[in-house]
Parts: sequence; structure tokens; C-alpha cells
Amino acid sequence: MDIEGQVDAVDRAVNSTESNGTQLRVQTLAQSYPAPLADVWDAVTTADRIARWFLPVEGDLVLGGRYQLQGNAGGTVLECEPPAETSARFRVTWEFGGGITWLTVRLHALDAGSTRLELEHAAPADAVPEELWNQFGPGATGLGWDAALLGLSLHLTAPEQIPEDPMAWQLSPEGRRFNRLAADGWAEAHAADGTDPEVARAAADAVYAMYVGEASM
Repeated sequence: MDIEGQVDAVDRAVNSTESNGTQLRVQTLAQSYPAPLADVWDAVTTADRIARWFLPVEGDLVLGGRYQLQGNAGGTVLECEPPAETSARFRVTWEFGGGITWLTVRLHALDAGSTRLELEHAAPADAVPEELWNQFGPGATGLGWDAALLGLSLHLTAPEQIPEDPMAWQLSPEGRRFNRLAADGWAEAHAADGTDPEVARAAADAVYAMYVGEASM
């Protein structure tokens, strides 16, 4: 598995903004895949395929429908725009642990055989206590999304490399390397949003330790 290549292929950003009077923290990840728009859309909106690279999902994956990921978030499909010419998108609520955030996935065809995916996760700034944000930073959720993009990449290009036990893989030398590099990427994005680079680095170290079982939240 090309760990360095995968981590480098993802663009990460953190943006503190405001919408309708609510302070938001917005995390964005983007990656291009060597697959047509229709195929990537099918991979991210079809229950059978989502289960192959992310998590099993139940419910109605249609506009207004409710969904539930196994052992993870559930929510409502708020917007759904299937492929039309060169783009597609969907937006859902991301409900977990009693909180509600919002997930938007946008697809753009780069050409007939490649597609760029952009994943945007917006959360109220007060959804995470300030002390936890300062301690773990955007990597607390960002590393999970990095793993999802890795899974999608393998699903589209090398499905035989998808780990049979993703949790065990996280603790393997390969998984630890992936999480270390991804955490470093989030430290850069965190600092680019105005956080002191030393604070961002410390948060990346803390979230890496959490993901590989060396510490707990």
C-alpha cells in the first residue's frame, strides 16, 4: 500500500466561519480518483458499495430518507443531485453522540476517466468543548475521514488491498505510519487556519497517540 502517496494525494483544510449566526468549524478533504464520475457517485451513494470501503449502512439513501451507519453516525439526506454533465453532490446530517453536524460530498469530473471528490464536514464550534479542540484539534475527526478516503481509493483501484480487519490494521506498522502522516497533514491545516504551529503539532501528536492506542480521549 502506498501510504505516503495516499496521504500526499489528499488536500486538507480547516476553516473557522459563521453561518446564520452560528460559529462553525469546517473541515475539508479533497482527492482525485482515476474513475469516471458515475462510478465514484455509485460508490459513495449505494449501500452495497459503501459497505465495501467504509461501513455497512441501513436506511433509505434517497432525498429525505434516514440512514444509519453501523456503529457510527446516522442522519437525514438533505440534498441529492445525481451526476449531471460534470458534477454531482449530496448533503446529509451527521448525527452522533447526541450532536448534529453536516456532511457535504461534491464530485467533479476532471475528464472522462477521473473524478475529484471533496468532502466537507461542518460542525458548530461549541459541539466540541474548547479544551478538547485545543488538545486534539481537527485530527480527531480528520483522521477518520482520511481513512475513509483511503478506503475509497482502494475500493476504486486496488480492492484486494482493503484490510479484512480495519481496526487491527490501524495498529499495524503500516496503519501507524498512515495515521502519523495524516495527523501531520492536519497539523499543517490547523496552523494554516491561524493556530500556533506548536499548538497544532501538539494536538497532532495527541490525536495520533489516541488513534494508535497509546492514549485515550
